[in-house]
Amino acid sequence: MPKKAPSGAEAKSQLHQHLFDVKEGARRFENAFQGVARMILENEISKVVVNGKTTYDFNIFRNGKKHVIGMYDEINSFVSYVKDAAESGSSKEMAFVLVGEPGNGKTFFVEFLCGQYRTFLSKPENRKYTFRFKGIDALGHYGRIHTIESQTYEDPMILAMNLFDHPDDNREFLAREIGFDAKAIERLYDDYRPLGACSGYIWNDIRQHANDDLKRMLTFVDIMPVPLTESLGTVTGKYPAKDKITSSAVDLLGEESIQRLLHITDTNNPYRFDLRRGALARVAGGGIHFADEIYKNKKDLVQVYLGVIQNRNIEIDGYKWPIDTLIIATSNNSEFNRFLAEKEEAPIVDRCRICYVSHNTNYKMQKELTTYAVGTEARTTLMRESLHQDPNLNHAASVAVVLSRLPRSEKLNAIETMKLAAGEVAGEKSIKTLAEVIDTLNQEPDITKRFGQKGLGQRNLGRAVQLLTESSETNEGQCMFAYDIFLAIERIILDYVTEANDRAKYLEDLKTAKGLYRERIMTEMFNAYMDEPLAIRKDVMNYVNMIIGIDAENLGPDKMWKYKDPQTGELRALKIDERFIKSVEERLGLKTEEQRETFRTSIRKIYGQKISVDSNYDFMDNLELVKAVTDVRLKSDIAGAGSLIGALANRTNEENQKLYDRMVSTMLEKLGYCRTCAQKTIEYFCTQEDEN
Repeated sequence: MPKKAPSGAEAKSQLHQHLFDVKEGARRFENAFQGVARMILENEISKVVVNGKTTYDFNIFRNGKKHVIGMYDEINSFVSYVKDAAESGSSKEMAFVLVGEPGNGKTFFVEFLCGQYRTFLSKPENRKYTFRFKGIDALGHYGRIHTIESQTYEDPMILAMNLFDHPDDNREFLAREIGFDAKAIERLYDDYRPLGACSGYIWNDIRQHANDDLKRMLTFVDIMPVPLTESLGTVTGKYPAKDKITSSAVDLLGEESIQRLLHITDTNNPYRFDLRRGALARVAGGGIHFADEIYKNKKDLVQVYLGVIQNRNIEIDGYKWPIDTLIIATSNNSEFNRFLAEKEEAPIVDRCRICYVSHNTNYKMQKELTTYAVGTEARTTLMRESLHQDPNLNHAASVAVVLSRLPRSEKLNAIETMKLAAGEVAGEKSIKTLAEVIDTLNQEPDITKRFGQKGLGQRNLGRAVQLLTESSETNEGQCMFAYDIFLAIERIILDYVTEANDRAKYLEDLKTAKGLYRERIMTEMFNAYMDEPLAIRKDVMNYVNMIIGIDAENLGPDKMWKYKDPQTGELRALKIDERFIKSVEERLGLKTEEQRETFRTSIRKIYGQKISVDSNYDFMDNLELVKAVTDVRLKSDIAGAGSLIGALANRTNEENQKLYDRMVSTMLEKLGYCRTCAQKTIEYFCTQEDEN
């Protein structure tokens, strides 16, 4: 509970009580930048490595059912911009503009931020307060208007700083009546701004009516919380770009109100302007204004934004209303480039902190975004039957779209770039190579050639999922089969990608994605054959442990090696099978003893680095090693994958039929398949499609 004002002040005004609460820390007086910065920085902050560079991750953006995924650099830029503005840096006179391709999460990021800010302000200690004048009809020339709210939701502290005409009188009031010390008053005055035109005018009217008696004047003032109703557009408001005919400055600033003119007899009274008709006044009390597609607006509206961003004032007919607003805008690349081409519009860009938003290039994180696109609700077919999701669907879709976002490079191929961007091992290539590639690409003056700036966006992925769910195969089989997503993405590329070079690149990337899907299916089929979900994982770890133990001093003639499992901490015994090691290394193309030793050293090095950080690391991201182990096991167990394909494809004899049935039941019971996708996956395995 907030404390009461000091003794002897029980009968004092609501303003006194509010100011006393601010002094005691029960309420706050801070601007929009300080509020947003505090909201972000009060939450947990962790360090992450992204594309070879250490950066910060702010936990507030990772909360909730549908939160922001990735966007590390963009979020860091935004946080440093807000923090700089909160500390009265140059950012205070700028807007923050997110520029990027459609469907890469710009609008989602801003709306998520606004949602978090509303939640933050709904806590009692963070509430924003404003004031209204009551009993106005007693002044004589306001007709039937009884109460007038501050049109720009000014903080009561702003009223307290403007109670008297002379600034020193206001400081003296804060010190004498409330008890602020000199240091606290200086801090308050860092955020000083004059009253808005109408509040100042009405306060003057009240002063004359009360014969300069402050006690009487304050009986006209009510303190109230700023409404947080989202649909009213208060505290967080959005102004989407409209066409040239219907949009006007009125939508932002407000206009003269005919209804008010029927009551107000004094034509000089600035309260005749209805500022709440515009989007800016509703967020002027420490809110966030979101200008969607800002550069799509016609020139005169952009000029209005220029004035608002620079001066933080709403100006109509020479009257001024100071505002306290964080302005965030979005724009797509083509609109922004068109705007830049018109050289006379340079001042507005000069007043903006431009942040280029790239697509997500980490395929592991993309899996969460793909989950957003597929939907978390239980899906049904057109006939209202439940629709199953192939366990490989998410991976296939994620890899396909991420590959399209990775630019071509001479130093790295597409798969190496994809793996390094996800923080995985890519053979001999190190994360340093990726960092060099990104640095080189980011020197490009053409934004779209930079790393992750071009590719299939989230909307394109959403459309592909729609095509998949509407197809007759999906509805008939009651299953979203993973391989069908490639056909859907191909259709999207042909229908929605207009530039021929981009289209050719994306189709090439789709082929690579199909090749990776093929390798994944080989692993899945081996797991199904072995009747164990993690069969390949075990064999890969056996190979790794064998090459670590092969040189061990305590290795007896029986080649048994005892070691402590870092995952469980138990002592384990492993028979070192040199033929198995040799077969795997032959599959990897390592012919000489020197090559083998180099490869083993690199695996041991990775093991040493990864296990110290993650004891569950299993080398399954090393696709070459996984493929080699899969091929060796398929060959040794069933005389080659070819014979397994033959056995599954030709089920005329009883033995083959038994093998097929056993594999299908393993896929159904242990690997998360349904009958449709199990049969289709086996069918695909039996073809020679997408063999790399």
